[in-house]
Amino acid sequence: MASLMDRIRTRLLPAALTAAGISLVAAGLLGYSDPTAARAPSLDPLFSPSPGASSSLLQIPSFTPQPSASAAAAPRVATRVVIPALGIDLPVLRGTDGFPLCDAAMYLADLHQPGQKGATYIYAHARVGMFLPILNASKIDNGKRMIGMIVQVFTSDDVLFLYEVIAVRRHQTSLNDAIAATTPQLWLQTSEGINQTFPKVQLVAKPLSSIPADHGQAHPVAHPYVCS
Repeated sequence: MASLMDRIRTRLLPAALTAAGISLVAAGLLGYSDPTAARAPSLDPLFSPSPGASSSLLQIPSFTPQPSASAAAAPRVATRVVIPALGIDLPVLRGTDGFPLCDAAMYLADLHQPGQKGATYIYAHARVGMFLPILNASKIDNGKRMIGMIVQVFTSDDVLFLYEVIAVRRHQTSLNDAIAATTPQLWLQTSEGINQTFPKVQLVAKPLSSIPADHGQAHPVAHPYVCS
C-alpha cells in the first residue's frame, strides 16, 4: 500500500489544482501533480458552461491496487445510486479513462465495491438530473444538512446497501483518504466548477446495513451520452 500511495500522491494533484470531476483514476478525477508532465488536453469543449452544467472528474493515471481477499470473494459492482432526500437516482457504470458520461454516475474501478473493506468511489457531473444537488447543498452551511442523509447503493448481485453521510468535504483535490481507507466506506464526488481546474465536493458515508433487492430495481436501464 505504501508504494501505491507514493505513486498516487506523486501523480495525482494537478499542477494548478487540475481537478474537474472524478473518473478519478478513470477519466477526470484529479490532475497530474508533476509540473514537468505534458498538460492534459482541455476538457472544456466536452461540456457546456451553462447554469447547472459542470465537469465532474479530475484526470489521474490508472493504478493497480493490491489484490485482496474481499475483492476476490465479491465480484459485485455498484449499479445504481439513490439519495432520496436530494432527489438523486442514477444508474452507475464502470468508470473509464475517458471524460465522464452524462445521465449516469460512474464508479472508480481501481478501488472497492460495496461490502468490501475500503472505499467505494462513485462520481458524476454537477448537472441537473445528476449530482448537482450535492454541489448546491454543499454551498449552504458547508453542506451541514446532508449529514445523516441516507444513500442507497444497489449492486449487480441484487443487494441494496444503505449508507449514512457522515462528512462533507469541500474544495478537495486529493483522493488520498479514499485510497487509504481500510474499512467499508462510500465516497461520492462531484465538481465545484465547469472545468478541470476546479476542486471537488466529496461526501463520505458509513455503511448501515444491506438487504436483498429486487432485480429490476438493482438493474436500471441506463441511457448515458457524451456530454455536450
